[in-house]
Amino acid sequence: MRLTIIGGGITGLSAAYYASRTNSYSQITLLEADSRWGGKIATERIPFDGGYFIVEGGPDTFLATKPWGVALCKELGLSERLHGTNPHKKNTYVLHKGRLLPLPDGLAMMIPSDVPSILRSRLLSWTGKARMGLDFILPAKNVNGDESLGTFISRRLGREAYENLIEPLMSGIYAGDGDQLSLASTFPYLRDLELKYGSLARGALKMRQQSNGKMPGSRSAFLTPTTGLAEIVEALVESLKSKVNLRLNARVISVTRDLERGTWNLQLDTDSLITDSLILATPAHVSGRILASFDPELASALQSIPYASTATVSLAYRLSDLPRDLDGYGYVIPRREGRKALACTWTSTKFPHRAPEGYALIRVFIGRAGQPLTPCPSPTGRWVGVRENRDESDLLAIAKEELRLTLGITAEPLLSRVFLWENAMPQYNLGHPELLKRIDAALEKYPSLALAGNGYRGIGIPDCIRSGELAVKKITESRGVENSLAPTPTAL
Repeated sequence: MRLTIIGGGITGLSAAYYASRTNSYSQITLLEADSRWGGKIATERIPFDGGYFIVEGGPDTFLATKPWGVALCKELGLSERLHGTNPHKKNTYVLHKGRLLPLPDGLAMMIPSDVPSILRSRLLSWTGKARMGLDFILPAKNVNGDESLGTFISRRLGREAYENLIEPLMSGIYAGDGDQLSLASTFPYLRDLELKYGSLARGALKMRQQSNGKMPGSRSAFLTPTTGLAEIVEALVESLKSKVNLRLNARVISVTRDLERGTWNLQLDTDSLITDSLILATPAHVSGRILASFDPELASALQSIPYASTATVSLAYRLSDLPRDLDGYGYVIPRREGRKALACTWTSTKFPHRAPEGYALIRVFIGRAGQPLTPCPSPTGRWVGVRENRDESDLLAIAKEELRLTLGITAEPLLSRVFLWENAMPQYNLGHPELLKRIDAALEKYPSLALAGNGYRGIGIPDCIRSGELAVKKITESRGVENSLAPTPTAL
């Protein structure tokens, strides 16, 4: 049986890896339209002054509490190369009225669980703090169907807590609009806490006590390999070389079904391909385009999942050029601040091995749902309009302006790297669960077709790895082939 996987990001690579382990396919082909593997995982290792700057263009770490990333790294022999975040400088800040204020301690699963820390915080007014306290006595609300994350947090903790604390943290994950994001598709456990404990804070306190503040068996909540996430991609590619037909620069135009033979016909830019089973590990809108001529209804559902465009800009400086100590992981920026940037990571503090001694590496995130990437220039630093031309120099200017406004950095960077990700962040907006039901129902007609990726049930690296594995499992079982995939650890 022949299996073809479209999309060579972490999802497609993981799918190819797990498929190769089944020994059930006569041929496995992995197609990637780009000239490199890894998708949004893009690591540059830049020699500088006897050391290296390790620059991540996309994600820079993965969540250890979801076991699929750690499990894959272990199988690839990368366990000893995984590093946690710096335990000595853990401060995280929130930009509030133009100033950096510390994020309160005890944010368990994004929900405040340290009352004294909240009371001391200057991020909330006393009225806002009192409103948060009502969470302990407000009864759980009967909700007919889904509700937005913003609505849910606002009714439990108050609007001020949502806008000043939760929204910037949520935006750092989804680059989304919390008033549009589906609670059931993003943070369903929050509703579970409300129903089980009658209070978010009470539930978070209980969960914190049960875990004793950390997850068992994990050195850190977030992990990354020594020289960047590309190590995972490189290890996957190396393991697949002898087992999988790996094809870069292979863009798929369309897919059709040969009902008589039970095969799939793929039309590429330069040639065509016939396969027995097919996994689309591409963004939902790309999968929709590929399937448009074959199943317009399925394609329409896939293309209705919205995506936001984002960018990251990494800049390197001498430590002596910085007006302040980078004493933490960085800061997040609430939407209400009106800034052009979304967040700023102090990479060389978060992961000290990412910059040579005596230098700093900083990364600025730009772009979120409802906020285009390149605005017209503004002396106040506020978002004032849209410019169609998305040029790297515009994004670099935004990053430098953000660092000047917030950190007082006026020196020119020693080096900079800009990564623009068009339509890269799926938005799990209200209606997303129903949309997934439509997609799943449509797929039932095609046992030999599977979808995988971050557009459906999780956007992180472990989610993508798991998605690729489950896609292989579906295809393998649907063909009546013995599934020899190793058991996956139970989610923590």
